[in-house]
Amino acid sequence: MAAVLDATTLRAWAHAAVDGLAAHADEINRLNVFPVADADTGTNMLFTMRSACAGADAADVDSDVVAVSAALFEGAVNGARGNSGVILSQILRALAEVTAQAADERDGVLGDVGARAFGAALRHAVGLIAASVGDVVPGTIVSVLQAAAAAAESADSDLAVTVAAASDAAEAALDRTREQLDVLTRAGVVDAGGRGLLVLLDALTLTLVGRAPQRRRHDPAVLERPAPSASPPQFEVMYLLGGCDPAAVETLRARLERLGDSVVIAAGGVGTPEGAADYSVHVHADDAGAAVEAALELGTLRRIQITALTAGRVAGTPESGRERAVVAVVDGDGARELFAGEGAAVVRLDGNEPVRAQHLLGAVTDTGARHVMVLPNGYVAAEELVAGCTAAMARGIDVVPVPTPSMVQGLAALAVHDPARSAVDDGYTMARAAGGARHGSVRVATDQALTWAGACRPGNGLGIAGDEVLIVGADVTAAGAGLIDLLLLSGGELVTVLTGEDAEPGVGEALREHVRREHLGAELVAYHTGHRGDVLLIGVE
Repeated sequence: MAAVLDATTLRAWAHAAVDGLAAHADEINRLNVFPVADADTGTNMLFTMRSACAGADAADVDSDVVAVSAALFEGAVNGARGNSGVILSQILRALAEVTAQAADERDGVLGDVGARAFGAALRHAVGLIAASVGDVVPGTIVSVLQAAAAAAESADSDLAVTVAAASDAAEAALDRTREQLDVLTRAGVVDAGGRGLLVLLDALTLTLVGRAPQRRRHDPAVLERPAPSASPPQFEVMYLLGGCDPAAVETLRARLERLGDSVVIAAGGVGTPEGAADYSVHVHADDAGAAVEAALELGTLRRIQITALTAGRVAGTPESGRERAVVAVVDGDGARELFAGEGAAVVRLDGNEPVRAQHLLGAVTDTGARHVMVLPNGYVAAEELVAGCTAAMARGIDVVPVPTPSMVQGLAALAVHDPARSAVDDGYTMARAAGGARHGSVRVATDQALTWAGACRPGNGLGIAGDEVLIVGADVTAAGAGLIDLLLLSGGELVTVLTGEDAEPGVGEALREHVRREHLGAELVAYHTGHRGDVLLIGVE
């Protein structure tokens, strides 16, 4: 049992909060009807908290609670998703500032977060969030946070008891949100952000005492779901604004409020700077370009994210009535043409930016299909895949992620896709085809090293299956031929080779000739996909 939040306990709470949000993300998404019924509050809070964790884990500050709390905040700001993510970052900012202030009052001597500091952090978070959103609406996360802060301030006990009191008060306030906001009353739900806050508080109780309170699920009542407005905002726009004069924040807020709604502008640094500051900016607007341009003269923009909000319907049957579709994530112009030519909707990697849940959500809803098979092809992190599919399912779309760690497995799955079969049968058949395709890759060695297949020198071709180097060849073609020989040892009729952007012309033909000469009865097909990373992707069916 921990009596205070020291650096170790604070990190443990952050990880417990991620686990709690992951477990409740679907529930929270179902509650999400305000300010936009886009079923992503749970997902946004989860990924914001995950980014906060990553920031703290990367910081070399094991025993410094002030530095850990600051790293949590910085990670949350850099990875904030949606207005709920920005608001969560301000809760972490409040904790960081109160912790730093306590250390300053002790002349820089580091201390831990006790009951009094915890209550002060909750109260400070109320003020920070109010400043970020402008007009506070009753029945939102702010109402729940206010109740938690009041209970923590009056508990007059140790930290665990204080957190429990704050959590219980938050749950009672959460129940009241159903009557405080008309849109929640009509939908028969409590506030989604407030439910997420309760998860964070319960995760802290779990960290401190080893068990969390049992809470009932807050599932939507079967009442009236909010109908989309005649012209809902088309885009969610987010960016970090550096070097902005604090006096210009209200100018920016006024500009954004003329363009759209759900405006949140939150300071991105611990403390209140005297001069120019960094801010996290969020808005829903039809004119995404204008929302970005509104801040150009006020500072330096970075991490600009623009997400379509109207890519699909919030619930119900897709309007097109299309029954089945496949979404494939690929890299390279050739891969895009190849998968699109086979009938898949394509999500192509954009530079070094990872594929996010919102990219998948947009692609899935854009198909207009009732059932969608998703081929991640090794380019989507597991948590992003789950979050994107969960958000799509909350919109009434049946989504089946097919396990395809490589584009060659994605092609194998796509080859047996049959929209005439039932969704379960189709998904099983595609997954079986993908799993049955043995695969590997070839890359160029950049250093001298010792591998399972022997020593390699820079320029050698490395044939890789799983995580191990199985072939060391004089060049890419030699390594590719050796890897194909290994993959065909247990049989196979079709070899697929995808050549990347760094592949030399003629490598595909050279491997085709090798198969024709050495493996009678097998056929090799090669496509230039132009993908980055491994020079060759090889599959055998």
